[in-house]
This record gives sequence, structure tokens and C-alpha cells, in this order.
Amino acid sequence: MSALKPSAADFAVAGGTPLFDRPLPVGQLNFPSAERYEDAMRRIMKRRYFTNHGPLVVELEARLEEYLGVRNVLTVTNATIGLYLAALGLGLTGKVVMPAFTFVATAQAMAWAGLEPVFCEVDPDTHQISPATVEAAIEPEVSAVVAVNLWGGSCDPGRLEAWASDQGLPLLFDSAQGFGVSTGGRRLGGFGAAEVFSFHATKVVSSGEGGCIATNDDELAERIRNMRSNYGIRRPIEVPLTVNGRMSEGQAALALMSLDDFEYNRERNASLRNIYRSGLAAVDGSRIVEPTHVEASNHYSLVCEVDAGEFGMTRDRLMEILHAEGVLARRYFFPGVHRTTPFDSDFPRNVDVLPATDHLCSRVMQLPVGALVGHDDVERICDLIGAVKQFAPVLAVNR
Repeated sequence: MSALKPSAADFAVAGGTPLFDRPLPVGQLNFPSAERYEDAMRRIMKRRYFTNHGPLVVELEARLEEYLGVRNVLTVTNATIGLYLAALGLGLTGKVVMPAFTFVATAQAMAWAGLEPVFCEVDPDTHQISPATVEAAIEPEVSAVVAVNLWGGSCDPGRLEAWASDQGLPLLFDSAQGFGVSTGGRRLGGFGAAEVFSFHATKVVSSGEGGCIATNDDELAERIRNMRSNYGIRRPIEVPLTVNGRMSEGQAALALMSLDDFEYNRERNASLRNIYRSGLAAVDGSRIVEPTHVEASNHYSLVCEVDAGEFGMTRDRLMEILHAEGVLARRYFFPGVHRTTPFDSDFPRNVDVLPATDHLCSRVMQLPVGALVGHDDVERICDLIGAVKQFAPVLAVNR
């Protein structure tokens, strides 16, 4: 019998008291202290230089180039704009293969660039794409592959890079979740033609809102600089358009502080993962998805698969119970991009051909990690999930 919830009537969904008196989110939400933030903003105000590729943006790009080990880093206002500019800079046309098991912005950015997505499967165990899943989706007029690195792991980018090279296909990586991840003795950032990272507040390195494009292709970098805005360019060249995709000084200040804190936050994430790993090990029907193909993860997210048959209830019902207790678990991703508007109606041939993706979308959830979640919180979340399983025959039905 659970000490947290001795009976089914003690669960919040049944009228009991919620376990947590504050909501526990899944995002990282790593922000500097108020003192550090205020000092950085005062310096910006004193300089009276707020945007247009200012000194903090220049400093941030240089530090990121050094950290990632790449020739060029171009900061942008968000990762979606980064993917869009990278696709335009590469001059992609026609169709691009990408997984449907990703955040919808991956496909939206390609659609903005005038490209048609061809959705491929992912490996059901790792959740990552592979040369085999991409090759199975290849069709005429495919001009590139857009790969996604998920969950603080990677899709074995070196192997995919070699396969794409053999096929003569440019390779672009959506590494929004992958900052600081290492694979094959290299940090993500230098694989393929370019990689795009997110610095959203939910990510392990945060500028509140923002991102960057990393590439070793100097010509591609110059095209993107000219498209990003008319500030920060090194050599004017002809490009199809320009957009306001630049990062502000306020964003860069946050990112620099977050970069300073990265190793601490990485280690803290790892410690939370270890508690989840131990606490859920004996809960049949729950499986923590470990970062794959990496030597070092950022442990950005804690992803759990729920097997309804073993656990005794569906993932969605478990999430309703957790939400009532203040545990804001998220279905991520749901649904697959192939089933979202407008991709389901524009490309109906993709809808019913991805069984592995549909299977994952019905059972995967993220559990709380990050700055607002403590070690004791994780222990209680694990005990709570164990208690839910114990009373699953009673709680499984939504009354």
C-alpha cells in the first residue's frame, strides 16, 4: 500500500488532496539569478545598443563556435526561423524526407521554404530516424533529408551523414534539443550541411526565446547572414529574400549566462534522471527512454513510454491523474506531424503509413525535470506513478 495514496479515494481525481501544491512542468526553465539578470540588463541599457547584431550577439556567436567546434554559428530569433533560413540557404527544392515524430515546427519551417515533406518512420526503440527508415521513404524529387535529434540523444548522425553523402542528398539537422550532446567523439553542431539548435526557455541552454544555426560551410553561412537581416553580414551577396531573424542583445545576455551554467544544469538533469531510473525500475508498464548513440547527453528531457496492457491504463488516463496531482506530464509528440493540419489534408498519402510513429504517439510522455523540480519531487512522482499502477483497476476508468 502506498504511503502517499493509501486508497483510490485519496487521489485528486477522486476528490483527494493533490500531492503537489504547485505545478511541476516538464521544461528546463533555467534562468539566472535576479541579480545577474539585472546586472546584464543594466549594462545593455548603459550601452543603448539593443539589437542589430550587437556586442553580446557577437560574443555569443564566437563562444558557440568554440564550444561546438564549428567554423560558423549564426544566432537567430528562434529555431523555426533557423530551419527556414537553412533550407533557403541550401537552395532546397521539391521534397524533403523528415520524421513525423517531431515538433510540428520542423515541418512548418520546410513548408515556409516551399518544400513538400515526405514523412518517414523512426526506430520504435530509440525514437530516432536511421538510414533504413529514411531510405524506405525516398521517392522521386526528394532533394534533401531533414533529420531530428531527440531527447538529449542523437540519430547516429555520422552514419546518416555517410548514407546521405552516398545518395548525393544534402542533410540538415533539427538539433533543437541537442545542445551539448556528443556522439562519435564530436559534439552535435558540425554534422551535415548545418544543424539548428533551440534556445527556448524549455531547453537546457536558454535565451528565453532564440536559437542558432551551426555550419562548417562558409558560403552557406554567408547566404544565411545576408538573409537573416542586413546587420552582421560580412560580404553582401544576392539572396532570395531577407527576414528579421536576428537575435536581440537581451536574448544574447541570457544565452551567455545560460552557457556559463550549462555544465551545472547538465549534471543536475543527470541526477534527476538517475532518481527516475531507480524509482520507476519496478513499475511494470513504464519504460524510461534513454538517450541513444551518444557519449554525453544534456539529459534535457525525461521521456517515459506507457504500455497500457502492462500498466493497467492508457497513457492519457495516467496523465489525467498526474495532472490532477500537479504533475504536468506532456504527450510529446502528439499527434505525429503527419496527422496535424495542414499536413494531413495536403498530403493524405502520408497519414496511414507510419505505424511505429502512431504507436509511439499513443504511449510516450515527458515527466517533469528542470530548474523547478527537486530531487524529493522526483522521488514523490515515482512513488505516485507506482501508486497509480497499484490502484489501476479502480482508477483506469474516468468516472
